[in-house]
Amino acid sequence: MSSSEKGAHILVFPFPAQGHMLPLLDLTHHLATHGLTITILVTPKNLPILDPLLSSSSNIQPLVFPFPPHPSLPAGVENVKDIGNHGNLPIINSLAKLQDPIIDWFNSHPNPPVAILSDFFIGWTHHLADKLRIPRLVFFSSGAFLTAALDYICNHMTLVRSQKVTIFHDLPNSPSFPWEHLPSIARFYKESDPEWEVVLDGLIVNGSSWGWVINTFDALESRYMEYLTKITGHDRVFGVGPVSLLGGPDPTSRGQSESGLGCDVLTWLDDKPDGSVVYVCFGSQKFLTADQMEALAIGLEQSWVHYVWVVKPEQGDPVRTGSGRGMVIKGWAPQVSILSHRAVGGFLSHCGWNSVLEAIVGGVIILAWPMEADQYVNAKLLVEDHGVAVRVCEGKDSVPDSTELARIIAESMSGEKIEKIKAKELKEKGIEAVKDGGTSLMELDRLIRELFKFGQK
Repeated sequence: MSSSEKGAHILVFPFPAQGHMLPLLDLTHHLATHGLTITILVTPKNLPILDPLLSSSSNIQPLVFPFPPHPSLPAGVENVKDIGNHGNLPIINSLAKLQDPIIDWFNSHPNPPVAILSDFFIGWTHHLADKLRIPRLVFFSSGAFLTAALDYICNHMTLVRSQKVTIFHDLPNSPSFPWEHLPSIARFYKESDPEWEVVLDGLIVNGSSWGWVINTFDALESRYMEYLTKITGHDRVFGVGPVSLLGGPDPTSRGQSESGLGCDVLTWLDDKPDGSVVYVCFGSQKFLTADQMEALAIGLEQSWVHYVWVVKPEQGDPVRTGSGRGMVIKGWAPQVSILSHRAVGGFLSHCGWNSVLEAIVGGVIILAWPMEADQYVNAKLLVEDHGVAVRVCEGKDSVPDSTELARIIAESMSGEKIEKIKAKELKEKGIEAVKDGGTSLMELDRLIRELFKFGQK
């Protein structure tokens, strides 16, 4: 069959980090259920992450290439979660070595893809698409505010790196960030370093992609989406989030590894009053120091608030958590289910974008501790633009004052604070966005229509 008979064939290329892969896989499921034929490119150790998706649709097939080795990566590391944020640079460069194997596969395929949909971290796929003479769409797993800031930074790198404070004059409200709060690319980029040039070039050429697909929704970031439409000069900017609500494989198990079995946390939560529990988790990449762990443990205990705290298995037991008010989970936790539980009223978070959207869908107040990457941008959006978050600490090396932390947690979790009310209002807007007639669902329909057109050319 031709692409037009089967549904246009799309090559999907996620970046192997939890916060990048999971939303693109959610979107991929939605595309497949609407008749598109999907090939997802992964390396061997990332293949198990696709299991729920592959079992959910016969329209989706994996394309597995060996992971090209890199001298900075330990043998067997193929995902950022196994090495931390500093693994982004070598992993991006390793994946760039797959360009020739992909071209060979494409040229030998009886029904090759008519478009590429790939993560914004692997912008080199724009050049790949040019060689294959097919359009490339870029998927931004982060929000529109971050996307806008990143585009400016990458196109003005020398200027940004010369300033202690960057003011984004062209963005709505002219937001400003001190040097240490800028996204990682600005702070770590090394001019003339070939590996950093691959990253920077990829982020710049994202701007030339045929279309931009962003995991956000109108009520959350309409002003920044309008800005992106303005700078791209076309209307092929699609706000399709929160993609976790698109009805893919069981969202409660998103990101679960084989060893990450379910636990009795939901049963524990069932016994707690509505909105009385704060959930504490810092994502798949961040390892807290011993001092941070101790300060956080003392702060949680002194707040007299019930809590669920997710820690890395290798970090040991947090000290001073023996009061019975808290539950500590080592390893994977069903974050979506926890945040949606009636007993949970707050989320102490690093403000990674996936966690932000899951908190919004849960309708909980966010206690923000941004540390790196896009997290300061996200925290500013939540605290200043929407008033659904409270800052509790800043910086990946900062150690909070336990007494002050306890005070902020206790105050934020008590009564009907304005942030709690606004969080519930934003939740309803996020859910409405993906319902029939919602802005994100209409954008998804528009995206799907465009993808089908590629198969008819």
